[in-house]
Amino acid sequence: MKTEADYYELFEAYQQGELDAPTRAELESRLAADPVFARRYADFEELTGTMRAYGHRQATRRKLQAVQAELDAEQAAAAEVRETGIPAMPKVYISPVERKLRDFWSGHRATIAVAASVAVLAVFATLLGIEWWRAAQRPSTYGYTVLRREMDRIKRNQRAINRAITQIDGTKSPEELNPGKFGGTGFALTADGYLVTSYHVIQGADSLMIEGRDRQRYRAEPVFSDAAHDLAILRINDKKFKSFGRLPYSFKRGSADLGERVYTLGYPREDVVFGEGSLSARSGFEGDTGFYQISIPVNPGNSGGPVLDDRGNLIGIISGKQMDVQSAAFATKSSYLMRLVDSLSAASSGPTYNMPRTNQLAGASRAQQVRKLQDYVFVVKVYE
Repeated sequence: MKTEADYYELFEAYQQGELDAPTRAELESRLAADPVFARRYADFEELTGTMRAYGHRQATRRKLQAVQAELDAEQAAAAEVRETGIPAMPKVYISPVERKLRDFWSGHRATIAVAASVAVLAVFATLLGIEWWRAAQRPSTYGYTVLRREMDRIKRNQRAINRAITQIDGTKSPEELNPGKFGGTGFALTADGYLVTSYHVIQGADSLMIEGRDRQRYRAEPVFSDAAHDLAILRINDKKFKSFGRLPYSFKRGSADLGERVYTLGYPREDVVFGEGSLSARSGFEGDTGFYQISIPVNPGNSGGPVLDDRGNLIGIISGKQMDVQSAAFATKSSYLMRLVDSLSAASSGPTYNMPRTNQLAGASRAQQVRKLQDYVFVVKVYE
């Protein structure tokens, strides 16, 4: 995953014309298709523009200070001649332009000092604004808690662990013997190995593994993260994986209705857990319109789990809950996920996401829906 410094280096090379034609075309295509990436570039332009302006002001200030120093030296020499009668060094010829500059400096010294101070404040304000924006990219911690589960607190029998993680060929890797540092929930996005989970579940991960209801395990890697909407798209990169098969649910592109009955599956425990409630608000924590509020009891480990309506349409992804309100949970809207997938698919270098087009859950009872759904919901295990 690229750091902020990597992006700034790429943007600087782009502005200076140092990128080759294919890389430049790919960057411009992504800027047009990905609003989050475009906003990152706009922040870079604003910061570098402010820094350049500040540099020009500093250079002008140094020149004016040098002119003032020369003027002060001349005045001191003239005063010495008057007092001692000893001639001073020959005076340097001052051009009309330079004389005007000196007159300007003498009359506007205070104004220029204020302007320089404003420039310094502008730079720090820009840096502070970027830091605030980065903070906004992370889930709020005041009155809000994310639902990543600490795996090392789970008491499990060592023999059961060893049996569960034994591979088909009977070998055990050191990574698989470790139950993981953190855990959450994820679910299939496409049949060919792409999944969705919450960004905070995988944040800081060195490696990832997903585990299904049948204890089948696959290694996975993040391919896209959006901290602002607490979303991450993963891809299975395991030779054992073939396909999820036909996904039984569809993704809702529009808004869900207030008061709709909704339910979720997740892994706050080692076994999948069902939760049911209703959509209680069309906005999330502190009015965030990228999220829903739902009245479903959730616990650490539920993050990244799917939220579905009665017809089996996936409408959201569990993110967190409000600490001071009973059963007030928040879920990223599926409509935003769909826009994100569309923008990534439109990018020239992006993967193709073959989304499910039909819904096999519509009309089925809740128990039947859950039986079909649970094979596509997974534990996401994080290793650091």
